[in-house]
Amino acid sequence: MINMGLKLLFSISFFQWVLSVQSVEPFVYDVNFAGAVGDGESDDTEAFKNAWNVVCSSHVPLGIFRVPYGQKFLVQPLTFNGECRPKNITIQIDGILIAPSDPSSWKCNDANCNNWITFQHFDGLIIRGTGSLHGQGQKWWQMGCMQNKVLCSSQKAAGFAILDSKNVHISGLTSVGSRKWHISIERSSSVHASKLNIKAPKDSPNTDGIRIQHSTNVTIASSTIKTGDDCIGIGDGSKYININRIFCGPGYGISIGSLGENGRRETVEYVTVRRAHFYTTENGVRIKTWQGGHGYASHIRFERISFSNVIRPIIIDQYSCPPHQHCKNYSTAVEISNIVYNDLRGTTNGEIAVDLSCSESAPCKNIRMKNIHLDYGINGKIYDGHPKSHCLSVVQSWDEGNVYPNVPCLTRKLSY
Repeated sequence: MINMGLKLLFSISFFQWVLSVQSVEPFVYDVNFAGAVGDGESDDTEAFKNAWNVVCSSHVPLGIFRVPYGQKFLVQPLTFNGECRPKNITIQIDGILIAPSDPSSWKCNDANCNNWITFQHFDGLIIRGTGSLHGQGQKWWQMGCMQNKVLCSSQKAAGFAILDSKNVHISGLTSVGSRKWHISIERSSSVHASKLNIKAPKDSPNTDGIRIQHSTNVTIASSTIKTGDDCIGIGDGSKYININRIFCGPGYGISIGSLGENGRRETVEYVTVRRAHFYTTENGVRIKTWQGGHGYASHIRFERISFSNVIRPIIIDQYSCPPHQHCKNYSTAVEISNIVYNDLRGTTNGEIAVDLSCSESAPCKNIRMKNIHLDYGINGKIYDGHPKSHCLSVVQSWDEGNVYPNVPCLTRKLSY
C-alpha cells in the first residue's frame, strides 16, 4: 500500500507539473536559427551548442529547443546542462540526429566521451517528438579492444543519457543502432519514458535498450525494444521502478542486475514489470547476481506477462561468472527475496522454462508463483514435449496452484 501510495502521489505531482508547464507561453528556438545545416554531412555540433546557450539563458519560465522535421543533423558528443534560467525546458526532436560513424572521428575528451547526447542537472525536462537518434554503432561493434584501447574503454557509453536529474518526461522518440546502451538513466528521480521505439541488430553487442542505475521512481511504458542485449536492465541503487506494456525481442529480456560484481554491495528493490510481451528472446524476466557479492534484490513483481519462443522465460541466476572462467563458490551472495510471479504464460523453445539457481550460502526466499503456464512451442505452434524446471537453494517459498511446469522446490499452498 505504501508503494502504491507513493506511485499515485508521483503521478499526481507529475501531471500537475506538466499542466503548469503547458499553460505558460514558451520561448521557441530552432537549431537552424543558430546556423545548423541539417544535410546529414555538415557538422552541426557548434550550432546545437549555440542554440542551447540561447534557450538556456533566456528570461522565460519555459524554453523550447527545437530540432525541425525533415532534416538530418550530424553532431559530435553533446552535453546539455540544465542549470538554466528557464524553470522548465522542452527538447522537441522531430528531425534526425546522426552520430559520427567512424570511432576515430569522435571529437570528445574524458569528460564528455562516455555518452553521445547527455542531459544533466535538470529539474523539469520534457524530451519529445517524432524524430530519431542514429548512433551508427556498426564500426564500434566490430572494433576489438586490441585495436584501440582508448576508444574501447569508452564503449561503456550510452547513446542518450539522463544524469543527475528529476522530473523528466521522455516520449515518442526512436533510437537506432547505438554503439552501446541506447538510453541510460542514472542518479535521477521521477523519470517517465513512454512510446519509445528502440532497435539494433540481434547480434549487436551490449546494445541494451534502457539501463537504469541509482535512480528512483522511474516508469517505462508502452514501448518497443528490439536489441542485441537486455531490453531493459535495472542496476544498483534502483527502487520504485515501474515497467508496463513493453514489447521486447529480440534481445536478452528484462533483467534485474547484474548485481554484486567484484564483491560489491548492490541493491535493487520495489520493481514491477507488468503487461510485457517477449518474442524470441534469450531470457524473459531475469534476476542475475555475481558470486561473492553483497546486498539484495527484493520486492519484485512480474505479472500479466506473455512469451513467444523464449529460451528461458523465468530465471534467477546467482552464479554469474565471467565467460571462459571457472568461478569458485563463495560464502557470500546478493540476497534475493519477496519475488512474485503472477499470470505468466506462453511458449518456450528451450529445455528449462523455469530456472531458479540460488546461492547455497544465501538461499532465495519468499518466492511466490501463481497462474504460470509455459508450453513447448515454436512460431506460435505448441508441440509435444514438456518443458522442465530447475531449483537450487530456494526456501520459504510456495506456489498457489496452476503452475506448469511444476517447480518442485515450491511448497504447494492450498486454497479452500
